[in-house]
Amino acid sequence: MSVQVVVVNSNNIIVASSKCEEIGKTFHFNEQQETSYLRIPLHLKTEVGEIAIGNQFNGETISPRLAKVLVELIVNQATVLNHRPNQQALKNQFVNHLLHGQIIDETEILRQAKLLGLDLSPPRAVILIDAAQYVLKPSAGESDGKNLEKATVQQRRRTQYAIGSIVNFFHLPDDTICADLGNGELVVLKASNTKNLGSWAERGNNTDSLNALWTNLAALKRAGDALLMHLRSDTGAAISIGIGRYHPGILGLARSYQDARMALSLGHRFNGCDRVYCLDRLGIAAFIGVADEQTKIELATHLLSPLDCESELLTTVETFFARDCSPSATAKQLLIHRNTLNYRLDKIASLIGLDPRRFDDAVQIRLALLLRKLQSSCDRNSI
Repeated sequence: MSVQVVVVNSNNIIVASSKCEEIGKTFHFNEQQETSYLRIPLHLKTEVGEIAIGNQFNGETISPRLAKVLVELIVNQATVLNHRPNQQALKNQFVNHLLHGQIIDETEILRQAKLLGLDLSPPRAVILIDAAQYVLKPSAGESDGKNLEKATVQQRRRTQYAIGSIVNFFHLPDDTICADLGNGELVVLKASNTKNLGSWAERGNNTDSLNALWTNLAALKRAGDALLMHLRSDTGAAISIGIGRYHPGILGLARSYQDARMALSLGHRFNGCDRVYCLDRLGIAAFIGVADEQTKIELATHLLSPLDCESELLTTVETFFARDCSPSATAKQLLIHRNTLNYRLDKIASLIGLDPRRFDDAVQIRLALLLRKLQSSCDRNSI
């Protein structure tokens, strides 16, 4: 049988067709089609439309009464199915509730995840993707507001395309939980152990340890940088990515999401879009923009951790700040040569990636030292 069937809404937009490429286009009946198509009015709750069927099957005339009965049967079945949320919609809802802390019972979380075929057993961290410039961009003719339904269809397609691109990038469709949060935002619950970080994990690092939060983040940042380039190429649009740390336990995903959300928000505010953001890449902005005190203390501890076994270097940098960053005054108080001081400052810069002789870096180091000292003081008082 060769016959065209189209379903149009009240604005003559094709919402279903035997030719998939026509969906979303405007359908107009010309004089020939007026007589060659069997047209059946369609009323579904508040929606009004029309089904148009080519009226010949190999030269045989369609019975209007039979066609009407068949159409009504199909519409009724489709209506029942459409009122049942599909798997992707249920997954989107579940992930959204999980990340926003709306489900706090771990047993219930695991039960729902199992029903949806999601494996939450590996340690996971959140990658938050702002693809709004791609998903929500208006197509030609949509700006006048007359083709809202067409725009919605296009946005849904772009969202599915972006999700497909993300899953293909990671090459682990069974281990990449990707969901749509709405408004052009997508989220990946990325397995963040050594096996699943693959080439992004540095050899010799134990990313499976529950204490390796920032080690995991380093690998996730490398993955995020590569993902950004991949999505730019696939979508041709500016994409921004926020990376969250791994936090232990299923409920830790909500904390990881908060990290990613804060990094993306602050990054947009200070540096614009089309970049990968995470807390330890934000510099001073993280210390002044993050409201959670514990997160700032953890960031400070992370930045200074390479100096934990370098007491001489810690003393040097603290003295350097106490002497208003004066090399001569610092060297004099430490009873060392200026060249020795420069060697120590160079070593500090190589270990923590921040140079005490540069203003912005010096502010970060100083704030980190103060926050860590504040935490130590609080710990002593609590004993």
